[in-house]
Amino acid sequence: MPELADVEGFRRVFNDHVRGAVRAVRVRDAQVVRHTSRRTLAKALEGQRFDAARRHGKWLIAPVHGSDDAVLLHFGMTGSLEWADAHEQEHRHDRVVLAFDDGELRYRDMRKLEGLHLTRGDTARDRVLGDLGVDATEVTREHLYDLLAHRDRQVKAVLMDQYEIAGLGTLLVDEILWRARIHPRTRASALSAQDCGRLHARMRTVLRHAIDAGRVPPRDSWLTGHRDDDPGTCPRCGSTLSHGRVGSRSTAWCSRCQPEPNK
Repeated sequence: MPELADVEGFRRVFNDHVRGAVRAVRVRDAQVVRHTSRRTLAKALEGQRFDAARRHGKWLIAPVHGSDDAVLLHFGMTGSLEWADAHEQEHRHDRVVLAFDDGELRYRDMRKLEGLHLTRGDTARDRVLGDLGVDATEVTREHLYDLLAHRDRQVKAVLMDQYEIAGLGTLLVDEILWRARIHPRTRASALSAQDCGRLHARMRTVLRHAIDAGRVPPRDSWLTGHRDDDPGTCPRCGSTLSHGRVGSRSTAWCSRCQPEPNK
């Protein structure tokens, strides 16, 4: 499930490889092309160059050089961005292919929950991105405290709300909360300034390491390295991990390290 760190990896793939003009656009599955058509997408991109792509939350934004057009990519639950040699056989889940002189950029997605958007101008781009919150890498300690202090919701739900903080998914949030020793069902407004300071520090650490890896790494010293075990043990204290749903999302935590509120 691509999260901020994965999309940062896709941004590096884009910026490390995309050179020169788009030679051809091949739409293999029109379902992932949103708010435009195959023909319009090809007409807008063929012969054009891209400026450097940037990321906001889980979105990758690729501006077309010298115009107000941009390609916006969201990777849903199973998407990725791959660079391949032009002679390499396409994967069966490659949905859109942008061909360049030295290779191909391939948008790959099995489940097709999201897709690729062509926007013409700032207004259209803002309409697609909506009211996304501040990117998780730019959240200050003060902003986090102010945000949580005024939300009477479970802290995991707040952290995963893309309109509050953009980019965090269930893997990152579970890891951050485990490191901060905060139960995911804790009411955000019940957190003290000290709790928020610890949460912010752990968020910065987790994001830094995950971005370096281009994913949420399943390391032995991380909760993510054990959450899929049955049932799994806490890498900090050795207790059996707890599993459940918090805010409709699959969640893992350590009941010893992260005691449930009011218990």
